[in-house]
Amino acid sequence: MRFAKTLTPVAVAVGALLAVAPFAAHADTVVKIGFAAPLTGPNASYGKDLENGVKMALDDAKAQGVKINGQPVTFQLVAEDDQADPRVGVQVAQKLVDEGVSVVVGHFNSGTTIPASELYEKANLPVIDPAATNPTISGRGYKNVFMVISSDAQNAGTAGAYAVTTTKAKRIAVIDDRTAFGQGEADEFVKAVKAHGGDIVDREYTTNQATDFKTQLTTIKSKNPDLIFVGALNPQAAGIMKQMAQLGIKAQYVGGGGVKDVDFIKLAGDVSEGAMAWEYGRPLDSTPVGSKFAERFKQKFGVDVLSYAPFGYDAAWTAIKAMQAANSTKPADYRAKLQTINFDGITGQIEFNANGSLKTGSSTVYQVKNGQWVTVKTVSGL
Repeated sequence: MRFAKTLTPVAVAVGALLAVAPFAAHADTVVKIGFAAPLTGPNASYGKDLENGVKMALDDAKAQGVKINGQPVTFQLVAEDDQADPRVGVQVAQKLVDEGVSVVVGHFNSGTTIPASELYEKANLPVIDPAATNPTISGRGYKNVFMVISSDAQNAGTAGAYAVTTTKAKRIAVIDDRTAFGQGEADEFVKAVKAHGGDIVDREYTTNQATDFKTQLTTIKSKNPDLIFVGALNPQAAGIMKQMAQLGIKAQYVGGGGVKDVDFIKLAGDVSEGAMAWEYGRPLDSTPVGSKFAERFKQKFGVDVLSYAPFGYDAAWTAIKAMQAANSTKPADYRAKLQTINFDGITGQIEFNANGSLKTGSSTVYQVKNGQWVTVKTVSGL
């Protein structure tokens, strides 16, 4: 009896371990997915839209019971606010590296993505860009940078060609906000206009903090343009449209990516009628999978897709599919699978060029008609 009593605690402990062991062996592997975008400040609505797209992808992966190397996986989102500030962006990038994430989806602004991606490259950590579009991002020969969105060379370049060949504009003016995004768009637009024999009669500059554009617009008005291309996000893009009307400028307004959302129409008011915008990707309602995504997104988050959520969704799934193909969540193992990945996403075909840029992009021109954005034309295979 004494012997039995002495061993009872040990037996209980061993029994407990044996009972727990099978469950521990089958516990989900936690894979950290890094995310960075502006979650505060003027661009916060875009950042939240992106983040929700990523969340939806990770929730879908969980619902589908995704396994990697035969093991159940739980994807944990590690989100950071880069405030659309390049310096903060680099700090956030270092935090994500130190956190041990397996991939980063981000950033939103080209100005933060460019310096942050330099850090990811040094850390050998893949970053999948769902929104930043400056061609510099994929133009430096980095092996860890991938873009699931068309670059400015593709989107704004298409807009420039369209302005000359389809809109038949003879005198074209350009204004941008001097950010890596706005200036990048404007540069590519100008290149395309000139390549197609168009004439740039004036080019003006503002900032992404400005609210008064009348000085620049007065100069542009004196050049008598029939089309004005605006490289800026809201509220600057809408402010320029509104002040064009106040100055009596009748030229066709054409915005680059990031203009087409409800804020533009609200901010510009009635004068938004007729404005055009070239946006990245195909319209959500142009495919069954896109329409379903928009419906599920609204049900899940209680708001409509703003702009970039589908790209965030595709970016996250790009990483997941590469990890599945490699049977590993380690960047050194799955990076090669990113370079050969090919699947039809919400936004279109996801396949990369050797430099990590999107191989087959698409762009869509929209126009405000009766207070709503209406699809005019989608150009694919860029």
